[in-house]
Amino acid sequence: MAVTIDPRPTYFGDRMIVTGSYEATDTSIDLSGLLASIDGIIVNPTAVGNLAKIKEIDIAGGTTYAAVDGTFPDLASFSGSTITVSAFLVGHDTTGGTFVAIGRRS
Repeated sequence: MAVTIDPRPTYFGDRMIVTGSYEATDTSIDLSGLLASIDGIIVNPTAVGNLAKIKEIDIAGGTTYAAVDGTFPDLASFSGSTITVSAFLVGHDTTGGTFVAIGRRS
């Protein structure tokens, strides 16, 4: 696990903008040392996403279903002062990327 937090956050009033990066397979970004709570996040995966076969896709308007390739980016949510990053599909790892979090300063 190698989450990197940029050393110079931006402050405005009682809010802070924290930026950084996470690596493939990272699933948690703990910002409790900087933020009391998170108001919003942006996660930008650096890779297209995980490749998966989807079996039941309608490719011909209801007449044909086929297995097709699909790529799915990382998903993210937050609670308290922690960002949770997960792969879109069960059994896949996160791809890594960058993040932005805006929240109340500690």
